Amino acid sequence: MKYRIVSDSSSNVFFTDLDVDYTTVPLRIRVEDREFVDEPGVECEELVVAMERSKDASKSSCPSPQDWMEAFEGADEIFCITISSSLSGSYNSAISAKDMYIEAHPKVKIHVVDSLSTGGEMELIMEKLVELFHQNLQFSEIVDKISAYQKQTHLIFCLQSLYNLAKNGRLSPAIAKVAQLLNIKFIGYASDQGTIKQCNISHGNKKMLLAAVNQMLKMGYHGGKVRIDQCFNMEIANGLKDALLKKFPNADIIIRSCTALCTYYAERGGLIIGFE
Repeated sequence: MKYRIVSDSSSNVFFTDLDVDYTTVPLRIRVEDREFVDEPGVECEELVVAMERSKDASKSSCPSPQDWMEAFEGADEIFCITISSSLSGSYNSAISAKDMYIEAHPKVKIHVVDSLSTGGEMELIMEKLVELFHQNLQFSEIVDKISAYQKQTHLIFCLQSLYNLAKNGRLSPAIAKVAQLLNIKFIGYASDQGTIKQCNISHGNKKMLLAAVNQMLKMGYHGGKVRIDQCFNMEIANGLKDALLKKFPNADIIIRSCTALCTYYAERGGLIIGFE
């Protein structure tokens, strides 16, 4: 059997260091008349600058069913992971693709995972799938185990800028401006329903890092894997890593730069943190 992992690009992983057949399908971000396709080579700095300069809301669009089906081609057993269905139509598109593809290829098995999250938490789910593939389990067993593993993973985010949220009508522009003037940082998390929830605000980076660590502990973190996606803020990402390692010296922590979709959500200076 030929396993394959397929994710949309909100997983923040383009490369193939997962030691398995893996591919992504891109989401797209439109800022005014310019479109950024979330694939290798996308200029995230240009995306950030374009969002900062634009007075209009930027928009994201999900992969089509055809995009997903092309990514399925050639594999026997496929695990497909999408951004939270509460944030995008990617999951529904993948489900449509699964149904059409299986109709044409009845021997192929496909399981679509609604991550109820994005970025680092999706990375953890994918890494767990690789572990399960190497155990030579049956497809149904992998489905059960990855569903159970999802209950052990979480995601928080730390935002330095709120302007994109304001432009998209999720926050008052006045609040976004005041937050910047007062150096207020927002900490939030992905709920069990895959929606974005605010859990804390802090003044300055030191307090933000403390609040982030405390929120992780509150959500059950005790030294497991951490995947930090940073948007042009490696200093703060390393600060969070160091703070966690002081408490859990053996923790497996990896920092990656945001690709386009995660840049769209994190904005400049933001962190998206997945953890066990």
